[in-house]
Amino acid sequence: MAVSDPIADMLTIIRNGGKAGFAKVDIPGSKVKIEMVRVLKEQGYIRNYKFLEDDKQGTIRVYLKYVKEGKPTIYGIERVSKPSCRVYRKALEIEPVMNGLGVAVVSTSKGVMTDKQAREANVGGEVLCNVW
Repeated sequence: MAVSDPIADMLTIIRNGGKAGFAKVDIPGSKVKIEMVRVLKEQGYIRNYKFLEDDKQGTIRVYLKYVKEGKPTIYGIERVSKPSCRVYRKALEIEPVMNGLGVAVVSTSKGVMTDKQAREANVGGEVLCNVW
């Protein structure tokens, strides 16, 4: 039985694109992925993103961001909740990533947001990934 995790695939594409020094990467589209990329842009981890329509599911083009010496702004990105083991947390149980230096992307009933925004809105949800 084949098991796929599209969100983990997206994170891997972004991680590998940054390490390879690509200016942009293309990811198969979905609503959750678009919201995750929106959060990454709001937090300053990527330069921009664009959704490209096609006959199928569409493509998300992510423009990666680099600091001096060509190092990517995303130092690390990891999947927390997996299809085989979902991770749900209440608002006060969501821990800061790297003592607040990173962000956790959380899927809540009020939409996809960062861990800090979820604590402020007092909503819990599924912890999708950590970025630092």
